[in-house]
Amino acid sequence: MVPDQACDLFRTTFKGGRVMMTRGVKFLPDNLRKKFLAAVQTFDTFTRGNDPHGEHDFGSIDLDGTKFFWKIDYYDLAMNQQTADPTDPEATMRVLTLMRADEY
Repeated sequence: MVPDQACDLFRTTFKGGRVMMTRGVKFLPDNLRKKFLAAVQTFDTFTRGNDPHGEHDFGSIDLDGTKFFWKIDYYDLAMNQQTADPTDPEATMRVLTLMRADEY
């Protein structure tokens, strides 16, 4: 299990990994994209239903009639495969992907 503190720190600061966005997010009107980014950084509605392992690595957000997802994945430093130990910051690259739900 990945400690939720590491995911929370990355998600709330966008530091300590890579932030990627799909075309659907990249080409949103600036005000809606900024609103979504802020909603990701302040997301705190984790429950057993949406976060059963306590990893804080996925969220769903509804904004202005559009559903969005965000997801954190864990890769080795070369970004070739999943990391062997997501809790080891010396061997893990976190990647936060921001997307519209209809792009999933």
